[in-house]
Amino acid sequence: MLPQYYTVKGYGEHEIVIQKSRFICYVNRVTTEEEAQEFIQEIKKKHWNATHNCSAYLVGEHDQFQKANDDGEPSGTAGVPMLEVLKKRGLKDTVVVVTRYFGGIKLGAGGLVRAYGKSTSEGINAVGVVKRTLMQVMHTTVDYTWLGKLENELRSSVYMLKEIHYLDKVEIETFVEESQTDAFTNWMIELTNGQCEIRKGDVTYLEEDVQERERP
Repeated sequence: MLPQYYTVKGYGEHEIVIQKSRFICYVNRVTTEEEAQEFIQEIKKKHWNATHNCSAYLVGEHDQFQKANDDGEPSGTAGVPMLEVLKKRGLKDTVVVVTRYFGGIKLGAGGLVRAYGKSTSEGINAVGVVKRTLMQVMHTTVDYTWLGKLENELRSSVYMLKEIHYLDKVEIETFVEESQTDAFTNWMIELTNGQCEIRKGDVTYLEEDVQERERP
């Protein structure tokens, strides 16, 4: 599992018009190559009467599944520039389909490359990008007398409070980056004078929205 990576938020679509041709970009997050191919077929079925349904995807931790399809456009003018946008943006587990309805004006090879690249880029911007960081959920159990102090310390720390369970004792769940688990444990022990029980829970990805200026 990658410690951190970027992907799209999920499903979305965005349309632009260039020289009277409609370019509709469909974007989705997928986890397998099969899901990517199913999504492409779904859009092609929806727009069976479109001039072209071009597609590209990058799937896998190391982008081991990737494909670009021009769907009848001149070779290298649609699918490849779409795939290049995904690569330049550093996105993983992402599929895009750009549906084109021809408007009667030919764009030429260079114009097509720019049009499909622009449609893909704007589609991704419309959907939004997230950063997924691998987190270890740490469970800290203490007496209620420590709750106020620990909650205040956690809220002003680099760690993210996940949940508090009010049982016989208080159990505090905290998101901690895997590389920081030892530092977190030592910090908790120090704060409570050793009066805490700490155990590791699930490992999960934490998602946060990436602002425009931070986008890869």
